[in-house]
Amino acid sequence: MDANHILLVEDDKEIREGVEIYLRSQGYEVFQAADGLEGLKILDKEEIHLAIVDVMMPRMDGITMTVKLREKYDFPVIILSAKSEEVDKIMGLNIGADDYVSKPFTPMELLARVNSQLRRYNKYRDMLEAKEEKERSNVYNIGGLELNEDTVEVFVDEKAVRLTPIEFKILALLMKNPGRVFSAEEIYERVWNERAINTDTIMVHVRKIREKIELDPKEPKYLKVVWGVGYKIEKQA
Repeated sequence: MDANHILLVEDDKEIREGVEIYLRSQGYEVFQAADGLEGLKILDKEEIHLAIVDVMMPRMDGITMTVKLREKYDFPVIILSAKSEEVDKIMGLNIGADDYVSKPFTPMELLARVNSQLRRYNKYRDMLEAKEEKERSNVYNIGGLELNEDTVEVFVDEKAVRLTPIEFKILALLMKNPGRVFSAEEIYERVWNERAINTDTIMVHVRKIREKIELDPKEPKYLKVVWGVGYKIEKQA
């Protein structure tokens, strides 16, 4: 797995460099900024997985920066504040920070917070990616034709098309196997789950599907007949 990227926004150069050395020793890649404006510029250029942001900084303070970054990003933010700045801690958490560390702090304390927040965030990202992958796996695209098994929807050039349940099942079978020719008997047995006796109904359903998904049903782009063999969805370049 690639190293997590940490943005460290702190106006005290000694603290910045000391924290960076420690984080790099733990395998993290660190980007430094001396104030909120510099921090936001780095966010525009780099993929960041966690930000450590000091509250008191010139030009743009940590509270303002956190508000601005929360408009676009959902990664964890840990704010740094002096023990006397209780109001800043509460405000930071209220406007979107995930945790805070009081100054002075030990490197071990900060690292423990960083590790905890990144574990949670990476788990959340993995769950989102798995969900998106599952959703993608049930969506089939052939050219401008899209079929979604989860929502039982069909779109042609992004316009919704209404199919009957049987028409949807026939189209789904063909779209899952682009280029493969299915005989009328095989389509019947796969869709109805019984032995094919009269396959004339397949021809009727195919004609109706064509009327709904083809610009010119007489010159079909997607649903093709292979004479004497069966039907297929044509692969698209």
